[in-house]
Amino acid sequence: MEDMFVNRLVLASASPRRLDLLRQIGVTPLAVDPADIDESPLPRELPVQHAARLAAEKASAVARRHPDSLVLAADTVVACGRRILPKAETESQARTCLSLLSGRRHRVFGGVVLLVPAPGGGEPRVVERLVRTDVTFKPLSHEEVADYLASGEWQGKAGGYAIQGRAGAFVRWLGGSYSNVVGLPLHEVAGMLHGVGYRPPVGLP
Repeated sequence: MEDMFVNRLVLASASPRRLDLLRQIGVTPLAVDPADIDESPLPRELPVQHAARLAAEKASAVARRHPDSLVLAADTVVACGRRILPKAETESQARTCLSLLSGRRHRVFGGVVLLVPAPGGGEPRVVERLVRTDVTFKPLSHEEVADYLASGEWQGKAGGYAIQGRAGAFVRWLGGSYSNVVGLPLHEVAGMLHGVGYRPPVGLP
């Protein structure tokens, strides 16, 4: 299987952070093709189930457009207890998230799915991982929250923060994969790609 999938990798994500993370480990996808799916949680769906389901649905949707390529999809879910925090689209949402996270521990679940084309056009093989990272924020002052909201970094971020930006100063303790919180657990992804025979082509960044 070696070299079977040289440069035949499609990233099913619009996230520039995930693309940058892949490039960090020497992987440049042949294409970036975001999946257009409903990301709303199902009734009574737990955070871990939500992350796994969305990653699988994203991969499946994009694989139909790229039947001869590896398709990598991921989803990141920030959870406070059993509560799934939104990808903050408004300042009010971000403020609510930061208020919930202030001074307490939360979990970040990363669902990752890699679909491997089957010989002869059959159903693709599914390789999946679920990664959990525990993060503890320090108690946030009103001024810190206001300054962070003014920065705009929270826009579109799960849980209303980006750990690789100014919110890194909020983190008192982290257990597990840092890159998982950014958007993609690199140790697991590298192992998945290697395990199915993907080899980055020589000469690409």
